[in-house]
Amino acid sequence: MSKIKEVLPASEFLKKNLGISEIPLEAYLNYGYALLAIAGADGEVSEAEFNWLVNHQRLAGAPEEVIEKYKTFAYKNTDLETLLTKISVDVSTWSKSRSLLYHAIQMSRADGDYSLEEQKAVKKAAKLLKVEDDIALALNRLIETEEAVTALRKALLQTEVLS
Repeated sequence: MSKIKEVLPASEFLKKNLGISEIPLEAYLNYGYALLAIAGADGEVSEAEFNWLVNHQRLAGAPEEVIEKYKTFAYKNTDLETLLTKISVDVSTWSKSRSLLYHAIQMSRADGDYSLEEQKAVKKAAKLLKVEDDIALALNRLIETEEAVTALRKALLQTEVLS
């Protein structure tokens, strides 16, 4: 007997930003697991990186039961390719590989220390995810630009403490 997949409505964030309207519970779980595997490729997922994951997944609408499972996931001994086969949404044009790489870079940078090991892990993940080198580079530059825009906004709105 096959197990029925539990499908949840997507958050307003996902609807607005990606056009995704529903996501299988399994996809939420395995997307987070894949991010942990990539960001943890340097041997550790820092507190800031883990907090980034939790905040992101809550914004995406992941249920708390899924987020709780991230805390005990053995990310050091996982097969990323297997996890990828368990991630799907209701939008056929959505690129889980590019999205996952984008979020893995963001998560890896969350602690302010995008180490050489993490950069190598992201490059390795890009290859595994079959994301072309130029796209991987563009995703890195996009995140750097987004960080710069956030810093600019904080400065202009006087919410950033000047040193």
